[in-house]
Amino acid sequence: MKIEFETYVIFVSFITSFFAVFLSNGIIIGVPAIAQDFAMNNVIQNWVPTIFFLVVAVFTVPAGQISGKFGVKKSLLAGILVFLLGSIGACLAFSTESFLVFRIIQGAGVAFLNVSAMAMVVQAVKPQNRGKALGFTVTGVYLATSLSPVICGFLVHNLGWRAMFYFVIPFLVLCIILMILKIPQEWKTYEKDKIDKLGSILYAIGILAFIYGFTTLITTTGKILTVVGIILLIIFGWYELKQTSPVFNMNLFKNKKFTSSNIAALCSYLAIMVVTTILNYHFQYVRGWDAQMSGMILIITPIIMAVMAPNAGKLSDKIHPQKLAAIGIGIAAVALAILTFLTQDTPLYVVILAMILQGIGMGLFSSPNMNAIMSSVPPKDAPTASASQATMRTIGQTMSLGLLTLVFAWVMGSLELAPQYAGMIVQASQTICLICTVACVLSVFASLVGIRSSDKFNTERPN
Repeated sequence: MKIEFETYVIFVSFITSFFAVFLSNGIIIGVPAIAQDFAMNNVIQNWVPTIFFLVVAVFTVPAGQISGKFGVKKSLLAGILVFLLGSIGACLAFSTESFLVFRIIQGAGVAFLNVSAMAMVVQAVKPQNRGKALGFTVTGVYLATSLSPVICGFLVHNLGWRAMFYFVIPFLVLCIILMILKIPQEWKTYEKDKIDKLGSILYAIGILAFIYGFTTLITTTGKILTVVGIILLIIFGWYELKQTSPVFNMNLFKNKKFTSSNIAALCSYLAIMVVTTILNYHFQYVRGWDAQMSGMILIITPIIMAVMAPNAGKLSDKIHPQKLAAIGIGIAAVALAILTFLTQDTPLYVVILAMILQGIGMGLFSSPNMNAIMSSVPPKDAPTASASQATMRTIGQTMSLGLLTLVFAWVMGSLELAPQYAGMIVQASQTICLICTVACVLSVFASLVGIRSSDKFNTERPN
């Protein structure tokens, strides 16, 4: 039986999305082992996941324009190759500095991968199947989120932390082969546009200053960098409105559905990304479990997300996607509110209940929210919309991990994360979960604003 062209596109998007998240999420399980190997303190340890997301955030917006000009397939191939290089390098890292350099390379590759994979699905799949196709892509994300703690926990416990990076290499090679042999078509929507170099530089410096400053907000330098970053991002937005070929089309934000869905995504990822790390620290440092046992429990939330996501995506083709998103993120807010009271004595069944609610909520939120973003713009702006949702996700995730670094540094100073400091770990975790609960509530309100908007969703198929 001949496999349809769209199936290969969805499959490649699924696999690339899976492994981009696999290492970004699974590495959390391996961080204690990496920190021990390279003698990192708690601040540097928290930077292992944070620096990755920071680089993804810097490169995501330029990746949208580049993929539209040179082709989403070429950009996806380039992203996979750079990601592959960074993964091989991480296997061979010999110091903290060399390891972080290869994490930076991985982040640059994933930025292009995230934007191009999503844009390729939108360009290739019929509008009536778009939500379902995006749902499968999100399923790849959630399956990676669910399986990575288990797989990485097993690998770290039995083979060492480097085994996590060796594991992804053959799958990335498979994606490269499939794209060359089975996806001959290319999509270019900004082919005649000039690359907006100044806009890209303004954005990169602005987002870098803002996020790095945010993670060190308790210092004077951190406060200054945060303000400088915000000012540069405002200048970036003003500059982009005056360009004929902007790196990011700011006029898309005139569409309330597009804007509200992006704000909802930003708040949701800020709230949710840090939860896995909080629970991992709770299991390993407060309860004294090993990486393998922690990974087995951490599978609960993302496996529920993986089951919910494709069904929610399919449902969002029939029901207003922002209604589903608002309900979903509201359920997630309840889960985070429960975790706000997490202590050494909290019964395990209460923790599991919160994890189940979080899985249901985010599974119901993510696919509809993504469908709302991608369907609220004309087909020619699919790469920009993809870059937008990837940017919101990445900035949210990076700020979430930045919040982790900030609060833990405030509570613990430069102490290492260890069982003897369980009380301070609990205090920091409770503070973070309270902040994240508020972020979830803001995401609910953003989705409700979009529902009331008179703007229409796009139902055209890209050429």
